[in-house]
Amino acid sequence: MRKTTLGERGHNRLLKILHIDPERNWGGGEAQVVGLLTYLGRKGHRNDLLAHPGGRLFEQSGPLGVKRLSLVVRNDLDLRPVPALRRLIRSEKYDIVHFHTKRAHALSLWLPRGPRCPKYVVTRRMDYQEAKSWYTRYLYNRRVDGVVAISRVIMNLLVEAGVERDRIRLIHSGIDPQRFDRCADRSAATEYEAVVGIIASLEERKGHRYLLEAAAILKRRGHKVRYLLAGEGSARDQLEEGVRALNLEDEVRFCGFVSDAPGFLSQIDIFILPSLYEGLGVAVLEAMAAGKPVIASRVGGLPELVADGETGLLVAPKSVDGLAGAIARLADDRSLAREMGKKGAERARASFSLEQMAAQNEAYYYELVGAPG
Repeated sequence: MRKTTLGERGHNRLLKILHIDPERNWGGGEAQVVGLLTYLGRKGHRNDLLAHPGGRLFEQSGPLGVKRLSLVVRNDLDLRPVPALRRLIRSEKYDIVHFHTKRAHALSLWLPRGPRCPKYVVTRRMDYQEAKSWYTRYLYNRRVDGVVAISRVIMNLLVEAGVERDRIRLIHSGIDPQRFDRCADRSAATEYEAVVGIIASLEERKGHRYLLEAAAILKRRGHKVRYLLAGEGSARDQLEEGVRALNLEDEVRFCGFVSDAPGFLSQIDIFILPSLYEGLGVAVLEAMAAGKPVIASRVGGLPELVADGETGLLVAPKSVDGLAGAIARLADDRSLAREMGKKGAERARASFSLEQMAAQNEAYYYELVGAPG
């Protein structure tokens, strides 16, 4: 009788997976890892997690029954955890080791390789230009077995930096659409034509300053629009000064960190994300799932989410006039805004669920462990 190979056994084999994320907090990406852990656990796979003990991921993974171990890595050159990590991998005999953040990627340089070692997978979430260097090629082509890119832009940047295309798998991030079933159109009558909302860290790269300048233009033109800014960050003081300088105190409200995204989205009519660059934009997916039309910059992975003119409007980055025009268009045409929101919800549910994201990662794991070493 011919011996059945590992690749042919495929999904009949349960996997033992070590997930590594030493970041304390990294802007909401923890939800992707939690979703993946939830799915894999439900499928019967064994999941262990190495994470920062003070981070949101460590806390949020508690109820999942995952074995959690503490890991603190100060920077890419911090090799203190390496000896213990090498011993853990050898003793536990994992099938897959999945590095979920950039700081974790560098650890793969020092881990054991060989036919009896696990397959190493890294996920790239940011769309910054990767250095075209021997280090990039060595790390992603030699020290890991697979790279997950959450958008086509990130995938293309990796290829441009010298990463072999067949080592990269495109797997978009996802959201849990059921969380947003209770979101509905804002019904309370107010003096405002529309309420525009954004959920994003208050950092320069998110483009809040251009939104404020667009808001000032609309106010001068007689539009009555309210703006709710959810998030915290290093640019808050500067943005608050901008609000005062542009005479927008009555129109703009800083909401701070928001843990209840569905509740926040229920208060707005239009979601906006004027980023200067963006890996994918999970906040946009959440807004789409909530049935809100989206205005976003044509950067990074955002055009992969927002169908321009169908589920929302795309504008050039840093385009104040473009933002003002898009806001005015949706504020003036509420039926168009509702139709875009409806189509966006259908698109988010059909193509960008956490279940789909996790299943694609699982399939990639099986492909890697079934391939020759």
